[in-house]
Amino acid sequence: MNLRKQNKKSWWRSFFDTWGPVSLTVLLYAGIRHFVAEARYIPSGSMLPGLKVNDRLIVEKISLRNRAPFRGEIVVFNSPYSFDKKLIADRKKQLPSEFKCSLITFPLISWIPTLRDRACDAYIKRVIAVGGDRLLINENGTLVLNDKSIDEPYVEYFCPKKDKFNLCRPITTIVPQGHIFVLGDNRANSWDSRFWPSGGFLPEKEIIGKATWRFWPISRFGKLD
Repeated sequence: MNLRKQNKKSWWRSFFDTWGPVSLTVLLYAGIRHFVAEARYIPSGSMLPGLKVNDRLIVEKISLRNRAPFRGEIVVFNSPYSFDKKLIADRKKQLPSEFKCSLITFPLISWIPTLRDRACDAYIKRVIAVGGDRLLINENGTLVLNDKSIDEPYVEYFCPKKDKFNLCRPITTIVPQGHIFVLGDNRANSWDSRFWPSGGFLPEKEIIGKATWRFWPISRFGKLD
């Protein structure tokens, strides 16, 4: 009996010595990723020219916990498929839980295509207007905010006025409190607040964090504007 207990203790000790550090590392990484900061990459050209496809960014999650986002900040947020009522109504299955999305988007696991759920995706856009703002977007994608024209040096790709399928159709709206209006810097090619079927306002609670630094490629390492 004593020998059996000793063997069992020895097995657990051996198991912990092998997998304990790995488990603690994973838990530490998951904790930092959830509460402090995480790395993200750019999958599309919606933020060109400033952010290019496959750029790697640091998204910090602390500063926006105690304040609302500012106009001009670049934010990462939960997919509209997880909060837009009309997009949710079109789903054929139940929304995934936050825990399931955490697993699906965990590095390595996220590369398994059969597990992907659009409701677990993250989007990156620029904050254009905040709660209470009066916003007008004209036919080429330029802005008038609270009756003042806004200079956007980060935007190069406005919508061509002669385009039959012009994405920058005029919009006039007032942003409700607790929400923001977001656009891609590539104004001619971005699925953003202009097109979400339930009105296009992003609830502040859906923001994951603020994109602060680009760490890859090294040649363009630096703080984001």
